[in-house]
Amino acid sequence: MSPQTEDEETPLLHDPQPKSGRTPLPWRQFTIILFIQLAEPLTSQVIAPFAPQLIRDIGITNGDETQVGYYVGLLHSLFFATQALTVLHWSRVSDRIGRKPVILTGLFGLSASMYCFGLAKTFWGLVMSRALNGALNGNIGVMKSMVVEVTDSTNLAQAYAYMPIAWSSGASLGPLIGGSLSRPADRFPDVFGDSEFFRKYPYFLACAVPATYSALAWFVIYFFLQETLPNRVPLSHLIRSKFSKKKAVSTPRTPDPSTETLAVDNLENSSKDDDTKPLPLRALLIPRVLIAAGNYGALSLLEIAIRAVQPLFYATPTELGGLDLDPPRIGNILATYSVVNGLFQIFFFADLHDRFGSKAIFTTALASGIPIVLTFPVINALGRAYGLGWMVWSVIGLQLVFCVILNLGYSCIFIYIAAASPNRGSLGATNGIAQMLVSIMRSIGPASAASMFSLSIKTPEHAWYVYYYLTALGFIGIGASLLLPRKLWKNV
Repeated sequence: MSPQTEDEETPLLHDPQPKSGRTPLPWRQFTIILFIQLAEPLTSQVIAPFAPQLIRDIGITNGDETQVGYYVGLLHSLFFATQALTVLHWSRVSDRIGRKPVILTGLFGLSASMYCFGLAKTFWGLVMSRALNGALNGNIGVMKSMVVEVTDSTNLAQAYAYMPIAWSSGASLGPLIGGSLSRPADRFPDVFGDSEFFRKYPYFLACAVPATYSALAWFVIYFFLQETLPNRVPLSHLIRSKFSKKKAVSTPRTPDPSTETLAVDNLENSSKDDDTKPLPLRALLIPRVLIAAGNYGALSLLEIAIRAVQPLFYATPTELGGLDLDPPRIGNILATYSVVNGLFQIFFFADLHDRFGSKAIFTTALASGIPIVLTFPVINALGRAYGLGWMVWSVIGLQLVFCVILNLGYSCIFIYIAAASPNRGSLGATNGIAQMLVSIMRSIGPASAASMFSLSIKTPEHAWYVYYYLTALGFIGIGASLLLPRKLWKNV
């Protein structure tokens, strides 16, 4: 990466000033936004350590270990598949009625679906709860819009540097909770051994923790979060307008001697109103929005595919190509990565962004996906030869370092998406378009990657197919990043 000059980013999003020139972040509201964001990774990642064992316990594979990956990938993909069908709708609704009502709906969906997931005893019960989770949750794009609305040109990159701490905290706590609290009657017999409920529903406790967090977050948002969208339409007015057929009746006005002055003022106000007025969907389907959304999709497809393969690889027996780790160890590895990722983003991203710019960091992040993939077969080879020694753990650590670099791409692409929006009033819809594409990619990623992994361990001659697939995704992402401009688009 090479440093970029000061004028290579737009005034809206680039920070050419020193740290002392940055506007202080509005910490009260920004902390609440981070608090909201924690709910989603907590609920999505909590199932990662125990999902393979859950599929085995339900018995849908009939003891065929090679089928576990297919069903685990399907569970991960279902959330994003249903989210892809609704996220644009929620984002466009938030541009009209405000961010807060949509976020409250999403938190309700997260909470209800996780309680249902913990109580499910059939595979179709798991499917329905994951589908509910995705369909009701449109918070991802809405929260990104709120970050732009509570910041300015000097502190937006700093705000996006803090965003990963919420995701990383949830992604670290989720696997820890899932690995530690699954099957509590077996793991903590002195406390839960006599509980018939936890023997019948061995994964409810792990699911209840993020579900309860989302319920508590609902109350925090309801009482303390301030609406960030100006000129929103109250929901009651929107509902009444659907049933009202009355037309406004024009009344003649008496000429006013200050008409010319008022006309000038109205012209200026009209210009301001145009900037806050949501545009129709067709007006958003422009090249810069599609390029930004496409790169977001490419990054998400690669990252979610790697994330889907990681716990499967760690849980699969060594002789079948994995590492044969138990859920607590898997949870510890994923949690360690998430903590390191969050801290690195907080302390280094804003400065790296100021020095190198969005495109250089984003391209480097996607390129790091290639060495991540190559470490998988190396770990397995060392595990076969030397067991779980220091060499295996050293390569796992190296893999996690590249994963941290890969995640730098998210903060960069969020800045590109914000810059791609044609106006402020369409920020939610622009994020919704990007999130819809990402949800499609994330619905494809886990299922396809897990299926390729199952194919690889089922037939020895196909052992590297999953790594070929992940490597191809990495090169596609690198190619897509070349379409991004060095200078961010200017909002009109």
